[in-house]
Amino acid sequence: MALELLIATNGFKGTWSAIEYGAWLAQAMGMKITLLGVTENLSPAAIDDHHPLEDVFERAVSLLKSKNVEYSLEVQNGDAEQVIPEKANCGDYLTMVSPLGRPQLRRLLTGRSIRSLMEQIRGPILYVPDLRLPLKKLLVSVGGLGYEVAAENLAFQMAAASHADVTILHVVPPTDLDYPSTRDVREHLKDLAETDTLPGRSMKKGLEVAQALGLTARAVVRQGKVVEEILAEIKEGDYDLVCMGSPYSASALRQLYMPNVTAEVAESAHCPVLTARAGKEQEG
Repeated sequence: MALELLIATNGFKGTWSAIEYGAWLAQAMGMKITLLGVTENLSPAAIDDHHPLEDVFERAVSLLKSKNVEYSLEVQNGDAEQVIPEKANCGDYLTMVSPLGRPQLRRLLTGRSIRSLMEQIRGPILYVPDLRLPLKKLLVSVGGLGYEVAAENLAFQMAAASHADVTILHVVPPTDLDYPSTRDVREHLKDLAETDTLPGRSMKKGLEVAQALGLTARAVVRQGKVVEEILAEIKEGDYDLVCMGSPYSASALRQLYMPNVTAEVAESAHCPVLTARAGKEQEG
């Protein structure tokens, strides 16, 4: 079944980025939109008051009509971090969200909303902290374990729709281990995509898929702390979209000691971040 777009807003002005990006994506890829409005902290006494969600919906409907895309509207009461995952997991959606405008104290106590949403939503997520359109430069970060494949396939479809250039990135983390596999990677930093190593095969496959779609693609290898190097590449390359796998593709045991690189990048990058869990055949 083809993916539909689920765009979520709680009326916070910052969520407009997801709506505008979703309108562009729906038009470019022929996707249907469900615009989900979440009314939070709505007391009975305020039931007749003007809610900021009304203004956002009015503006969004005008935009979607101008793009001539198919859409439906839905409003639910509750906490956005609970309502959005429940709706997202009820269908085949690409869920699009932007920052929800949480107070700084709440962010310090519970973390940013994107972390909670990534934990709960089973389908792909496109997090849009800032609008970067048109899509001209796409970065795909591969780790070699295949967790990025589901998001990568979707990202390539987006790149093909906008004729964007693609960069396949692998970051070699610092290690004191001297296994044959780690030696092979360290010795082939300049031609890693041509090797039979795990990251080499992932990079080569990504390049082949991109080139088969007629896209200009290249491979880049960096060495150092993974999050820092990904963010450095994003800044230096001035990318419009970053595609990464989800750590929730991994087993529960792996999650106990693997950092959530994708969430850390999403919280710090000033461009949209696309992530999706690997299919069951890639998990393990």
